Amino acid sequence: MGSMTDLPDRRLLLVHAHPDDESINNGATMAKYAAEGARVTLVTCTLGEEGEVIPPALAHLAPDRDDALGPYRAGELAAAMKELGVTDHRFLGGPGRYRDSGMAGAPQNHRPGAFWSADLDEAAGHLVAVVREVRPQVLVTYDANGGYGHPDHIQAHRVAVRAAELAADPGFRPDLGAPWEILKVYWNRTPRSVAESAFARLGEALGTTPFAGAAAVDDVPGVVDDPVVTTEIDGTAFAAAKAAAMRAHATQIEVAVPWFALSNALAQPLFTTEYYELAHGERSRSGVPPAVSWAGDGPHETDLFEGVAP
Repeated sequence: MGSMTDLPDRRLLLVHAHPDDESINNGATMAKYAAEGARVTLVTCTLGEEGEVIPPALAHLAPDRDDALGPYRAGELAAAMKELGVTDHRFLGGPGRYRDSGMAGAPQNHRPGAFWSADLDEAAGHLVAVVREVRPQVLVTYDANGGYGHPDHIQAHRVAVRAAELAADPGFRPDLGAPWEILKVYWNRTPRSVAESAFARLGEALGTTPFAGAAAVDDVPGVVDDPVVTTEIDGTAFAAAKAAAMRAHATQIEVAVPWFALSNALAQPLFTTEYYELAHGERSRSGVPPAVSWAGDGPHETDLFEGVAP
C-alpha cells in the first residue's frame, strides 16, 4: 500500500452493480475528474451475467445459451474505462466473485454466488480493503432503493454504506490497512424538471432516431423532486467521452446522441450534466439550501470535492 504522498489530492470512489451502470450514471463526472488528475476508482459488484443482449450476433452469450456474457462485459467495461481515462477499475472481491442476481423476484436472486444473497459484512470487507488502500474523500453510489429497485443496485448501496462505516472503524479487520473515513457520500440523482424537459425534447425528435419509442421519465433511475438534488457536475466538455464509453457497452446500450436505449429499444436522454444528492458530509457553503428548481439558478454544489481539504 502506498503512502499518502503517493496519492493525488482528490480521490473519488464509485460503487456500481454491473458494467455499464457507471457510464450511464457517471461517465461525464468520471472523465472530468480523471482529466483533472483526481484518482478515480470504480468498483463494480458483478459481471452483469444476467443482462439481455442487444446485438443479434452476440445473442449466444446470453445466460440461457452459452452463459458467457460476464467475461464479455468485463471486456466492454475495460474499453469504456479507456474512453473515460479511468485506470483503476476493479470487481468486488475479484472478477466473478459475485454473480448478477437478475431482476427483482427472479429465481436468480437466490442462486449460489448471487450478489443479492451475499453476506453483507463479507462483501463490505472486500470494499473496505479498497477504501483503505485508495483513501477516497468522496463516495458515489445509489440510494437505498438502488435508483430503481434492482436487487444488485440495492445491495451495492448496502455494501457501499456498510463499507464506509467499517473502513473508519479501527477495530474492523486491521489486516486490511489503517482506518479511513470517507468525508462525503453521494447518491446518483436526476432532477425531475431536467428529466421532464429532456423527454419533452425527445418526444419532438423521436422520429429522427433509430428507436421505436420513448421510455418514460420514471424509467430513469434516481429521478427525484428538484429540491432533493444538491450537486450538479457540468460534464459538457466530456460528452463525447461519455457517449463513447456507453457505446463500448454494446451488448447493453445503443447510442444515438443525444439519446440512447437499453435492450427494450425505448429511447431516453443521454445526460452530460450529472446530478447528485449529498447524503453524508458537510456542504462547503453551510446553511445554503439546494436549488428549488434546476430551471432557475439557485445555489448548489458544482464540485463533489467542495469543502474537502487535500
